[in-house]
Amino acid sequence: EVQLQASGGGLVQVGGSLRLSCTASGFRWDHYVIGWFRQAPGKEREGVSWISSTDGSTRYDDDVQGRFIISYGSSKNTVYLQMNSLKPEDTAVYYCEARDTGVIAPLAPMYHYWGQGTEVTVSS
Repeated sequence: EVQLQASGGGLVQVGGSLRLSCTASGFRWDHYVIGWFRQAPGKEREGVSWISSTDGSTRYDDDVQGRFIISYGSSKNTVYLQMNSLKPEDTAVYYCEARDTGVIAPLAPMYHYWGQGTEVTVSS
């Protein structure tokens, strides 16, 4: 069974930092992406950052570019999101997700998994 565990959220002041962790288990995919999404109260879930197992390439949403860094841990099933210079608008529940990118497109939704999320609150 594929499982994703997100952790590291908490309460932090404006300008502070947090490091979120996502640990994925239960899969043996050759090519996959692990990423972070967030959902603020009353808003739609939005993508934050992604990292690829194939080449290590990363992507960031414009709102976090230059402030957040996504990286692998000691193995590629653990991904960190280092969050710096936090702003009140970063307050949200953060979810990690894993996608198998080695399957044909019609099957892709069957290989997309989500964790339960970890809450980040940035206060002034």
